[in-house]
Amino acid sequence: MEVRGKIIAVLPVQTGEGKNGTWKKQDYVIEYEQSSQYPRKMMFNLWGDKIDQYNIQEGQSLRVSFDIDCREYNGRWYNDIRAWKTDPDEGVPADAGFAPATNRPPLTPEISSSSDDSTDLPF
Repeated sequence: MEVRGKIIAVLPVQTGEGKNGTWKKQDYVIEYEQSSQYPRKMMFNLWGDKIDQYNIQEGQSLRVSFDIDCREYNGRWYNDIRAWKTDPDEGVPADAGFAPATNRPPLTPEISSSSDDSTDLPF
């Protein structure tokens, strides 16, 4: 999946020890569909060397490719949005949002001005 938008928050790096050794991850918040009345936000993360490789900064416009995964911990389920690639998004408006959403028709209903009652529903 892919989202395009502007980074509005870069959270602190988290580190820890796991069964495979030391790990680190960093969370980021991206705002997309910025031209909408209610812009959407999504938090995603990068793990390990990708944190330094992409060096994401607040205010950057990015195209983020990611996978969504879910895991269970102590009887509760958690979603994980893990980025696997980021690219600068200078040529595409930051309000483009999720790539598939740009192909969807608008959600506003079409209202007919016809006075023909034969198409009215009985309720």
